[in-house]
Amino acid sequence: MNKPKFQFPNYNEDFQRIKEFISTFKVDGDELKYVSKMDQITARNSDTLKIELDDIMEYNNELCNHIVQNTERYLKLFYHVVDELIPESPLDFNNHFDALAATRIASMKEAGSDSKFPPELHRRYSVQFIPPTKQKVYPMREIKASHIGSMVRLRGLVTRISQVKPLLRVASYTCNQCSEETFQVINTPSFVPLSVCQSTQCKSAPKPGTLTLQTRGSKFEKFQMIRIQELSGEVPPGHIPRAMTVYAREDLVQKCQSGDVVEIDGVFLPIPMKGYKQSLINETYIEAHNIIVSPKFDIIEETSTADLSDKSTVYQTLTTSIAPEIFGHEDVKRSLLLQLVGGVTRQFDDGVRIRGDINICLMGDPGVAKSQLLKWVARVAPRSVYTTGRGSSGVGLTAAVLRDPVTGEMALEGGALVLSDMGICCIDEFDKMEDGDRTAIYEVMEQQTVSIAKAGITTTLNARTSILAAANPVHSRYNIKRSLLENVNLPSALLSRFDLLFLLLDKSNRENDVALASHIAQVHKDRSAPSSNATIGLKTMREYIDKAKLVHPIIPEELSRYLSASYVSMRNENTDEPVTPRSLLAVLRLSMALARVRLSDTVSQDDVNEALRLVRASKESVTLVNSEQKESADFTSSIFDKITSTWRGLKCADYNEVLNVIIQSGYTKEQFEKTINEYERLGVMQITPARTKITFVSTNEE
Repeated sequence: MNKPKFQFPNYNEDFQRIKEFISTFKVDGDELKYVSKMDQITARNSDTLKIELDDIMEYNNELCNHIVQNTERYLKLFYHVVDELIPESPLDFNNHFDALAATRIASMKEAGSDSKFPPELHRRYSVQFIPPTKQKVYPMREIKASHIGSMVRLRGLVTRISQVKPLLRVASYTCNQCSEETFQVINTPSFVPLSVCQSTQCKSAPKPGTLTLQTRGSKFEKFQMIRIQELSGEVPPGHIPRAMTVYAREDLVQKCQSGDVVEIDGVFLPIPMKGYKQSLINETYIEAHNIIVSPKFDIIEETSTADLSDKSTVYQTLTTSIAPEIFGHEDVKRSLLLQLVGGVTRQFDDGVRIRGDINICLMGDPGVAKSQLLKWVARVAPRSVYTTGRGSSGVGLTAAVLRDPVTGEMALEGGALVLSDMGICCIDEFDKMEDGDRTAIYEVMEQQTVSIAKAGITTTLNARTSILAAANPVHSRYNIKRSLLENVNLPSALLSRFDLLFLLLDKSNRENDVALASHIAQVHKDRSAPSSNATIGLKTMREYIDKAKLVHPIIPEELSRYLSASYVSMRNENTDEPVTPRSLLAVLRLSMALARVRLSDTVSQDDVNEALRLVRASKESVTLVNSEQKESADFTSSIFDKITSTWRGLKCADYNEVLNVIIQSGYTKEQFEKTINEYERLGVMQITPARTKITFVSTNEE
């Protein structure tokens, strides 16, 4: 069977089709859509002619396919057609561009020159294509050589944007001998300036004149380079995220900022090379035609939704809808809801700023769904970055200094904290981070800025982000007989910056274990959370959170006195954890977040009581066991410290030798046996069945 012969499109026929389409296409049978747009350009009310390919598909499907597959060539045809059809606009001599054009035309007529102006020189508009609504969104890895020259639609995370620079499109030269103006159209990143005049007068002269570049007479356009990266959900396991360069021009500049998830419609093109030295590897880029800041994920609405009109139940409904696949952790879910909504940031006239973002730290045993909660929040938050402490450096969290490949200037590429500005930064394995890298977070958690002083760049970047961290105990399991700082490898100065600290322990309880096992079995069987009439979909939750963030509640005067009395009462309580003014600020943030959840402009006393309850629940989860356990913890901790200090650096020790040393230190054999059994249960030590040797389990991999 013979294959059908490939036929090139007839550009002359398509030119006539384009001309007929622009001249005759109507909307609702009355208005000439694109004729009206050209009239707006002539009246200088617009400088962009957006061609919707849905309209072309309605007019001629074959022409639409030709444009999608060979966009650059058909873009030139559209420019040619519009140059013919667009009405000539009257010159405005108060405008520098018009005055210069009038002078050029008059001087050329006076000299009787036959030279023509390049059409790009006096063109006041740009043509952009809007792809069909059914255009496929390509993952970045699927855009390959077969797409070169065609229209593609892709989505990515903006990691770096350059400054808006003037890009030379038409260079203007003046001859020093005949004074005639010469033009050069620039379509490459670099060009070789003209030096010898090619006018008729200079060609007949014994020595042609020399050309001088006139910057004022040249034409420039606004240009910005955007660097986008694959979304985390599109990167295969074990692969490095790919990145792509996007060129934005004219009205498409400054459409996005670092950290935005954008959907870009553009033409996939190779970067043109010019010069004697050519590379075998050619870089590619996207010539943008449309840029839309889009949500991070396409969230499908679930069928089970609850009524959010009842303000008395909206708090409980939203809490139930947070990570319904995860069993329990009710107070933690309430706190995550308030973190998503956030408090109100206060900015004073003297520059003092009090943050409204809520920072939360989850600590505890492995397997209590800390990482799953972080992943869920990173998915729902409109702007969020998920990272781990082991895989993050100080530069990766703040900003890296790179050289811009286009301008050659030093530029900053934002890290995780900068990319999550006005969002949430989720940091898993927070305790595994190096101390030097962790210091970058101190400034962010209170001042919400990142100060940079490197490579000649001294600046301060905004990092108005909430931090949600998860940390594991030092010895894999949390030892209730030791203090919080001894269990978690985090300094107290950092822990005090968190508004809420929740300690999640995996305690053995028959009723809870049966309920948990039943919940997990049902989730695996149905591949979804247990159905409930009191839950809402993710899309509805995101829309409600965005609506709640627009509310700015205030605290009445009588409630201020109640807050002051509650704070003094908290200070007077005999607790192990000191209550600082940061605790009062945490109560204020939580109270305002609760008022936002109710869409109320005023904080109520119930909001304050709930905020105080969450703060107390946070402290109670961190508070250690009763005094009897503390007393028994005294000798176990002392014996363990004695063993680790004596046999430091060794992998194993003789059981009887260790026993003798402990007895000589003033402890009994029963206390030694109890300590060994306790730490064996925690997985810190291993004892042979014959009790002849003690092996110390390394915690370097924890």
